Amino acid sequence: KNTATFSNTANAIAAEYGFWLDDAFASGGSVGYDHKKMGITARGAWESVKRHFREMNVDIMASPFTVVGVGDMSGDVFGNGMQMSRHIRLLGAFNHQHIFLDPNPDPERSFEERRRLFELPRSTWADYDAALISEGGGVYERSLKSIPVSPQVAQIFGITEEQVSPAELIQALLKAPVELLWFGGIGTYVKARSESHADVGDRANDALRIDAADIRARVIGEGANLGMTQRSRVEYALRGGRLNTDFIDNSAGVDCSDHEVNIKILLGEVERSGKLSRPKRDELLREMTGEVAGLVLRDNYLQNQALSVTQLVSPYLLERFARFIRALERGGRLNRAIEFLPDDEAIAARGKQTLSLTRPELCILLSYAKMALYDEILPSDLPDAPFLQEDLKLYFPTPLRKSYAKAIGQHRLSREIIATAVTNSIVNRAGITFVHEVKEKTGLSAADIARAYVVTREVFGLRDRWAEIEALDNQVPATVQAQMLLDCGRLLERGTVWFLTECRQPLDMTGQIKAYAAGTQELGGKLEEMVSGADRTLLADQAAALVGKGVPADLARRISCLGWMGQLLDVVRISKAASVPAVQVGKAYFTIGSRFGFDWLRRAAGSLPTDKVWDKLAVTAIVDDLFSQQSELTARVVSSVRKGGDAGRAIDDWVEERRPLVTRTEQLLAELQAVGTPDLAMLAVANRQLKSMAGVGPDGK
Repeated sequence: KNTATFSNTANAIAAEYGFWLDDAFASGGSVGYDHKKMGITARGAWESVKRHFREMNVDIMASPFTVVGVGDMSGDVFGNGMQMSRHIRLLGAFNHQHIFLDPNPDPERSFEERRRLFELPRSTWADYDAALISEGGGVYERSLKSIPVSPQVAQIFGITEEQVSPAELIQALLKAPVELLWFGGIGTYVKARSESHADVGDRANDALRIDAADIRARVIGEGANLGMTQRSRVEYALRGGRLNTDFIDNSAGVDCSDHEVNIKILLGEVERSGKLSRPKRDELLREMTGEVAGLVLRDNYLQNQALSVTQLVSPYLLERFARFIRALERGGRLNRAIEFLPDDEAIAARGKQTLSLTRPELCILLSYAKMALYDEILPSDLPDAPFLQEDLKLYFPTPLRKSYAKAIGQHRLSREIIATAVTNSIVNRAGITFVHEVKEKTGLSAADIARAYVVTREVFGLRDRWAEIEALDNQVPATVQAQMLLDCGRLLERGTVWFLTECRQPLDMTGQIKAYAAGTQELGGKLEEMVSGADRTLLADQAAALVGKGVPADLARRISCLGWMGQLLDVVRISKAASVPAVQVGKAYFTIGSRFGFDWLRRAAGSLPTDKVWDKLAVTAIVDDLFSQQSELTARVVSSVRKGGDAGRAIDDWVEERRPLVTRTEQLLAELQAVGTPDLAMLAVANRQLKSMAGVGPDGK
């Protein structure tokens, strides 16, 4: 309760010694951001809670839902959390003094009473207006020997005795069949069945603690630290419960402090230059409170979204997660025993049960992926790239971007902020194992991969697509949004690898974006003119399916085009090299893809299981080869178009000059198509045959 006082003292010492951080030395002082007043920690955790419910097609900001909680209304996290929605039906709560019971609360009246208690200094549950508590409820001292159980409480919490001890009543609350269990107070109240109370290390709550297997709440929000052990989170998640970890849920407080410190560092330099007075600075800090909160909550939103998208496909990624874990271990970055991640034997057992890592375990890997990537990016020259100055500016609130853009570029921690922004973008958008897998594929560094990722993101305007998808929260099913984000992720991977393998390294980010962005986006609007009839039908069907699920028609069409957009990079490159109009090249490219079976083979490869790492690598290699051969063949064909020929005619001429080899290729493809779904060996043979055909000149050599 004295955090601000301690911060003021620390900042005063920093100022006395003339330390450059001045009052940015400690966040949360009297002229810093008051976390309780902002409610930032609880609001961040609420982003997690909203996400869990949205994935069950429930909007807790519009529909009533039942809650049991740990804490009281005078506390920061519990008090702010229980004001996040007017539709909360708080059935019970407890802190170190009292147990609160309200078996049939009126959402609106109880909301207003909770708000009153929050605003009442040092309030306790004993201050709750008894007249507003539903029949059978009440507030009880935890010092009582026993507490009477009303019929209403017995029914709600499944208690059979007429009298129970306070500890037994608290255990009943923790086991209650509610929608949300909200941790907002100090203490570890849940362990795994395999753990003893001694393992937990919180003796004060041994009598209250329950096993995760006994929790009946559908969702858990950990606004407070250490409400559960990590093993208990995993146990609960394996039973179908929805939760993250405490460090994901309540990260907004630390994030807010980071923003405060970096903003003060920035304004400190401006102040020392004489362009800003201290009173004006303090006023500006206050004015930006709302936007700072928005920037922080955006981070919570994106981390939760990344976890949800990963979880949707995690059953197919188990071996890839295991490979990533082993790589972290080899690098000395991770001790999986300390982080309670499964060993190889446990991972194999989950694979046999078609299970993957749970969401709490994915939270661990998400964090390690970000830490590892940041540590590789920061020492490189990537944070010095002029193009990434925009990412640096986006970290700060709008008033600072408008008035102090130059000072932002000179920020003492600009490299660290840029490295953090790029790291978050890559892991949140491309996935936990993305950088590790692209490294294995290309042999290039994390900084090289980050450059290619940024170029791909900008070339295809993916920030706009992400914003359009996220605008559909609570309008379309969360799984539909996740699938669209996965489609964006596949284009990210395709584009990133293309820029790494087709362009000189290190990439000139500004130059490559200028070279490809306009062309690919223009061609994307004309895709239906270029692709085959079968692909036009497929594109239209995919768009119609999305529209049928509530996605706006324009966005549905753009998302449906993503599967073809990566190929436009080859089209633009060939167009520039051959001086042939891009649409003409595109028509030739997609005609070749359809006529010679490239499209069909890639689709067949995509249908093969890739949950095994080596299977994925083999399939990816074949797909990459097919793209490369299609591109090479297109370049050969359109070289004659430059002389005024027609693309379709040029393809026919190319075929006639190589008729025997083309015929053999067509016969092989027909045989494979008759099989239906070719296996990896068949695809490898077809790939070799196409490679031979694409590389043969008119003289047969």
